[in-house]
Amino acid sequence: MDPQVEKALERADETRALIVGTDVLGQTAELFRTQFPDRKAIVVADTNTWAAAGEKVFQILEEAGIAQEKPFIFDADGLYAEWKYIEMLDENLKTHDAIPVACGSGTINDLCKLCAFHQNRRYMVCGTAASMDGYTAFGASITFEGKKQTFSCPAPQAALVDTRIAGAADLAMTASGYADLYAKVPAGADWILADSLGIEAIDGYVWDVVQDGLHDALSNPEGLAAKDPEAFAPLVEGLILSGFAMQASKSSRPASGAEHQFSHLWDMEHLKVNGVSPSHGSKVGIGTLCSLALYECLLETDVSRLDVDACVSAWPTLEAQQKTAAEMFAGTDFPDLGVTEVTAKYCTPEELRRQLEMLKQNWPEIKAKLEKQLVPSREVYRKFALIGAPKDPEDVGVTRERLRGSFIRAQHIRRRFTILDLAVRMNCLETWLARIFSKGGLWEIRE
Repeated sequence: MDPQVEKALERADETRALIVGTDVLGQTAELFRTQFPDRKAIVVADTNTWAAAGEKVFQILEEAGIAQEKPFIFDADGLYAEWKYIEMLDENLKTHDAIPVACGSGTINDLCKLCAFHQNRRYMVCGTAASMDGYTAFGASITFEGKKQTFSCPAPQAALVDTRIAGAADLAMTASGYADLYAKVPAGADWILADSLGIEAIDGYVWDVVQDGLHDALSNPEGLAAKDPEAFAPLVEGLILSGFAMQASKSSRPASGAEHQFSHLWDMEHLKVNGVSPSHGSKVGIGTLCSLALYECLLETDVSRLDVDACVSAWPTLEAQQKTAAEMFAGTDFPDLGVTEVTAKYCTPEELRRQLEMLKQNWPEIKAKLEKQLVPSREVYRKFALIGAPKDPEDVGVTRERLRGSFIRAQHIRRRFTILDLAVRMNCLETWLARIFSKGGLWEIRE
């Protein structure tokens, strides 16, 4: 295991054991017995992950003499992390005290994570794909009452990812995980902005867990596309480290910024392609390109000449922002969310002036940090193409016109400070969007 992963595991306060490597599934029983001595197990999977690893895990536990409840296998087309499935698993777990062994990736892990918490017990996960960063993360992302929400609950007590199994997964799942890991690049830039403007300070330890080695972990899309098991260890470890960072901070800030707001928005809008919801990483990948395109507009702006007085003069009152948000989401499943979030992150004209003056004053230093952190959007576009990750909005069922509007809507659904908020505060969002969607921009909209 990578020394950085070992160090992060030592400091993790919820996950006590982790095994990542090729052909390590056979260590499942030993891991379970060490972490949950004398406890029963119940394998939780869906029909696909049961075939990929769940049945084998059940056999390994059985051969080791570990008592088990009958496996719980979700048999649902388009299984998704939504509340009705939480209720189904909760009903089962209420009938016994077995420790859930989640065999799957994002959906199965989040369902087990929250249901285990509901039933006052811990769980372990056997990951079947390098598809997202939530294996070791605090909290579960579940759709409840039409809204994508993060519910507080502990990370797994133990986790195991066999990179041979992860490497054999559908390439689309690997592409999803690769895009989710790439999201840490603009998410880090968002945190740099928030820290630089005195809005949310960077936690040095948590920052290092995610960002140290991040670019190296993203450097081999060709190997991942070829399903080389050796190429999967850095990707899996990068995703695991992101989870540890969120576990340490009890927040998704280290791994999530504006790019995730696009994904959450589309989740709440019930985005589907041919009747199926695009994967989390697929949506986040497009969001990543959106964030990077905005950052390129920021870096091309002469911030030293920013007219702060004009920005403050144009700044809408809280009442005006609330009215806009209410009108924007009227008739949706989440009519009050925009009002709640813009209220939470509203700053007074005096605060706005202070933030923008600080941006101007410290721009050379801030710009240098951002340039070191960021990767050109077209370079990321090229890498996404290599691994088969969505790179154009149409790939996830979003028209370019809808994507343009999503920049504006996404800014209203989360209180976390990101590049979207800076664009609005600088009164530059419309100008930058015109650049992104015009000829020569990343996604030209042809009249």
